[in-house]
Amino acid sequence: MSATLWDSIPEPWLECLEDCRSVVHEIDEMISACEKSGTAVVPTRDQIFASLAVAPREVAVVIIGQDPYPTSGHANGLAFAVSENTSPLPASLKNIFKEVASDTGADSKADSSLVHWADQGVLLLNTSLTTQVNLRAAHASWPWHEIVSSILNQVVKINPKVAAILWGNHAKQFANLFDADSVISSTHPSPLSANRGFFGSKPFSKVNEILEANHRPGISW
Repeated sequence: MSATLWDSIPEPWLECLEDCRSVVHEIDEMISACEKSGTAVVPTRDQIFASLAVAPREVAVVIIGQDPYPTSGHANGLAFAVSENTSPLPASLKNIFKEVASDTGADSKADSSLVHWADQGVLLLNTSLTTQVNLRAAHASWPWHEIVSSILNQVVKINPKVAAILWGNHAKQFANLFDADSVISSTHPSPLSANRGFFGSKPFSKVNEILEANHRPGISW
């Protein structure tokens, strides 16, 4: 029997997503329908839940974006990340690294895979975990909201003071799930909006202030 999308969810997350099992299967069928019609979906099935390699109890910070990069070969399941040998970098990721340098006074210690952040408990999550190649927000109407909400509710249940960075209007829809004092939000780092509130928002130093106030180590950005 071929593996299903449900089978790709890391074990620590299965219990909290059990109520969404039927939705995961529905999305699995929607992906299959796209594939049968010749429509390419990104990221690949085995990478869709890659961000959940960070177990719920390990999550210190949540960064929420919109949806995966639509460029073929870019999306890898971690919001804003691409493989470390990708060149040129997506514009949003370039802008994120610019803000890290401006905010912290040093270049990011992470490469473009952002594994350095994930290893410290940063959950890099999009509000839609798939899209169509060459078409941004193609799956915004798919039932991802219920799955993402369940993921975030589990994180907050375990760590009520988890810090949250919400980039863009899609991400801001989840603000009410977090403690108000632990939320940092701005426009999306996309070139279309970065100059309207992302640059200069200092999310990285602000997150570390939140973590330290709650007696947790800051992130090495």
